[in-house]
Amino acid sequence: MDSEHVQCLDGSSEEEHKKILQMRDLVEKQDSTSKEYDDLTLRRFLRARDLDIDKACTMFLKYLKWRKTFVPNGSISVSEIPNHITQNKLFMQGTDKSGRLITVVFGGRHYPNKAGSLEEFKRYVVFTLERIISRMPPGQEKFVAIADIQGWGYSNSDIRGYLAALSILQDYYPERLGKMFVVHVPRVFMAAWKMVYPFIDEKTKKKIAFVENKQLKSTLLQDIDESQLPEIYGGKLELVPIQDS
Repeated sequence: MDSEHVQCLDGSSEEEHKKILQMRDLVEKQDSTSKEYDDLTLRRFLRARDLDIDKACTMFLKYLKWRKTFVPNGSISVSEIPNHITQNKLFMQGTDKSGRLITVVFGGRHYPNKAGSLEEFKRYVVFTLERIISRMPPGQEKFVAIADIQGWGYSNSDIRGYLAALSILQDYYPERLGKMFVVHVPRVFMAAWKMVYPFIDEKTKKKIAFVENKQLKSTLLQDIDESQLPEIYGGKLELVPIQDS
């Protein structure tokens, strides 16, 4: 069998396993805190850079530097994001057929002018991603998002916030998003989408699916069992705010 296709116990190929060891040696020499991160973390950065060790190392070291300054205490507390928590716009529970945690975010409940600074929004994004990761089932690294844009208008538009969230997801939490369903999309939203789209990397673009209203339930049921689908989409799960989950 080709050595590239030999699978290790953690699901890595032989090639990935070798490159993880090489990457670990390089990053630990430059930042000793790298030792605190497991091989699966390094693998996500490697995969995000198509197994290019130099690019993956650069990306990972940038992440370490960012985390020390942006999350100096190791986590974001609810008290640091009061304006966003009260908007009740993100929910999390249930898993898809692949065992990936499901999150639902309501774009029409995001009001940037009432939500404090851009920095607070960035903290909210990190709080959200950390909470999702902490709730992932054992052996699972990715989550599924349902972005519900119903009721979205110009008062919800936040291009700076969208780009900041995208940067955090792509640069600091690579290979965490498994799939995103964009639902209940009003025509006016597409103007904002066209401004954000060029900044989405190719790997992420392939994970985003716009769903027509008429095919909403049938499309979601292809990936999510009815027992795990939120009630508002014809399923049986009641939504729970992320801060209460």
